[in-house]
Amino acid sequence: MKTKLGAPALLVSLTLTTLTGCSMTNANDSDDIPLAGTSTSGDAADATEAVSSEIYDLIGIKGKASETGAGVTECSDRDREKYFQIFHPWTFTPASAGDLDGDVMERLKEELPEHGWKVVDYGPDTSKNKNLTLTADNDEKKASVKIAFRATENPPSLRLTVVSGCYKIPDGEEIERF
Repeated sequence: MKTKLGAPALLVSLTLTTLTGCSMTNANDSDDIPLAGTSTSGDAADATEAVSSEIYDLIGIKGKASETGAGVTECSDRDREKYFQIFHPWTFTPASAGDLDGDVMERLKEELPEHGWKVVDYGPDTSKNKNLTLTADNDEKKASVKIAFRATENPPSLRLTVVSGCYKIPDGEEIERF
């Protein structure tokens, strides 16, 4: 199910893009968000949601993911009529609150690299709750993920945002903004 996201979700995605997009390697300039290829925004959103599904499988705990759809945003420093990024924020809530603890983050930190991800940041965030966060990049998939373990929520949850590299819209097509 595709749903429209509000301004808070867009702000989170833009922040994540700023934090993680630069660490994905790019042969041209390591400070640029890498090119992910040529695609329509719908197909790119499907690909980014597929990356989210792979991460869901790695969580390895019974639970439910929110049904938030992917969104489209601008690609910084590139022509907004030709380039775009996809962001997919979602939440994982375990079937049983006791199933989700800090061990899942440690396991993800170990397992993500076995699936092509490079962990670029791991540790508590700056919030008063000191949520444990993990940021990882996948150069092959041209994607980044930020995972925050919300231990103090009832029930505890994981908040995830997957962000793609920059896609170029095919000639003759327009970027669909959703």
